[in-house]
Amino acid sequence: MPVINILSPQLADMIAAGEVVERPASVIKELVENSIDAGAKNVAVEIRDGGATFIRVSDDGCGMAPEDAGMAFLRHATSKLHDQRGLEAISTMGFRGEALAAISAVSEIELTTRRRGDAEGTRVVLSAGDIQEMGPWGCPEGCTMAVSRLFFNTPARLKFLKSDRSEASACIQAALRCALGHPELSLRFIRDGREEFFSPGDGRMDSCLYSLLGRDVAKDMLKCESSGEGIWVKGFVSSPAAGRGNRSAQYFYCNGRYIKSALLQSAVEQAYKNSLLSGRYPACVLYLGLSYGSVDVNVHPAKTEVKFSNQRQVFDLVYHAVLSALSGEDRTATPELSPAVRQTVQPKGDFYKSMSAKDFRERGCGAKAGASRPRTRAVPLPAGDGRPASGLAGSSAGMEDSFPLRSYEQPYQTRLDLSPSTKSVAMSGDSPCEKGKKPDIADFSQASQAQDVENSVQNVESEAAPHHKILGEAMHTYIIVELEDSLILIDKHAAHERMIFDRLKAQEREIMAQTLLCPVTFHAGPEEDELLEKNGELLCSLGFELEPYGENEYIIRSVPADMLPEDAGAALEEILEKLRRSKAPDPASARDGILHTVACKAAIKAGWDTDEKELEKLAEAVLSGKVKYCPHGRPVSVSLSRRELDKLFKRIV
Repeated sequence: MPVINILSPQLADMIAAGEVVERPASVIKELVENSIDAGAKNVAVEIRDGGATFIRVSDDGCGMAPEDAGMAFLRHATSKLHDQRGLEAISTMGFRGEALAAISAVSEIELTTRRRGDAEGTRVVLSAGDIQEMGPWGCPEGCTMAVSRLFFNTPARLKFLKSDRSEASACIQAALRCALGHPELSLRFIRDGREEFFSPGDGRMDSCLYSLLGRDVAKDMLKCESSGEGIWVKGFVSSPAAGRGNRSAQYFYCNGRYIKSALLQSAVEQAYKNSLLSGRYPACVLYLGLSYGSVDVNVHPAKTEVKFSNQRQVFDLVYHAVLSALSGEDRTATPELSPAVRQTVQPKGDFYKSMSAKDFRERGCGAKAGASRPRTRAVPLPAGDGRPASGLAGSSAGMEDSFPLRSYEQPYQTRLDLSPSTKSVAMSGDSPCEKGKKPDIADFSQASQAQDVENSVQNVESEAAPHHKILGEAMHTYIIVELEDSLILIDKHAAHERMIFDRLKAQEREIMAQTLLCPVTFHAGPEEDELLEKNGELLCSLGFELEPYGENEYIIRSVPADMLPEDAGAALEEILEKLRRSKAPDPASARDGILHTVACKAAIKAGWDTDEKELEKLAEAVLSGKVKYCPHGRPVSVSLSRRELDKLFKRIV
């Protein structure tokens, strides 16, 4: 058996350093957090060659006494923790007493520090954890730590460092996280002699966000705030229209400490459900505050993982705070313009630079209610030969959101829903299936159509829309609305789809089904056959009734009341595909996915001719602020301000 040896203190320190100091970014994180604990108001971080050869962090904190300057580099030496009780409620960024010892063990360090009020300071020079020089020194109040030749005595660690550019990017991100978590701290970051960012340190979260993350991110942020039972959360979340391709722009802070939390991440993303495009992720900067005893930060040496004593309470608070912020969002989205158009539209010079993030957001949306304008009737649209439809359900067509108009000889006429009287006509003895024809939608009165639209939005529209004027419909797809000094373009399919989805989702009972006079045959493959058998109860609760009819054949006896029978097969195929992709979906997610499909099939489509009263109801639902995004996360409206139009036409410069 090999002989057991006791490692030397120097070797033990080098091994322990691997847990704390992974790369230059880890050094910056630890040193900046020390500056925060020292009460610094201004911090400067400078790196060279990605931090591998030189890192310097200077602050104006309380500084250290000469006797403490040497002890600071001993393992488990700290001024932030005194006894076991202190470990139960940690209020400082650091507490282990390992960071400086770990950093000094694998680098060369020069420390200069002076306490406030002292006549002179102290200088300490270390190499591989051993003090080489120590004595009095002239320096400003605070502390300056210069770290050079990182990992010079551990070549294996040095070999695995990435390129200077990659390491510098990680250093910038580490410093930015510290600055973003403390708006009261002014932090300047310098890389190879060039300033990368600067935070103002005025204590305002919005200006900190604007200066660190930039105007493009700040202008799409919504303020978020909530509190309850000794916990509070505040910060900013992005508009659903500004979703990102990854989670890199999600920042969570607990009592000022940057953390990585799957719990908070899940709470935020659950709030965006049915508002954000699939595959997109929200951006957020959220600050969580709670008692120090309610959170355990002593989980990992990096101190980025925490445990909450009441996870459900924290989840609910964050979830409802984000949901409330999304509910209060501006009713229209700003269109994405090409770079060439953006140069023409946006004001020249430093116009935006002199504005705060809040002012920028307010000016970015021209759809604001103001003085009333006389209401006029919509421009009549030419009616086609009539949209053929089954007499049993609301309107719907194919699976696409937009139809090429060249494929139609005439624009289709449609409606949003059938009134009870209309349904009774459709279910009379003259069955469309028996006579080989379908009733013409043009036969129904406009009064009946208007009543149907009111039924469609009864669970969505809860406040009056501002005074507006409908100018007409473009390309049988977009409703054109004049609202004060803005033009609002509304996607009628997306708006109606959201209205139907919200109405179906609000029903606590099973979705109302309609029995088909002429059942539809559905062919299922082996995998689809298994899915139908496994999810039969779920499909039945949402209005689908199927029964076997031969090998791999099913008869669809009933479909949701909002769906056309001819769309039942396509809808069922789409639903089964969603169930197939989700190997073990939870019931709520599966139900929402099916409702997405039902709402899409039941909504009016691009390319259809729509009555002006139906357009009015859709516009009112959108302008009232309750319909902002379709269930898939696409915006239902965009706004063009008078200023933007004047610039496009060169009326102003």
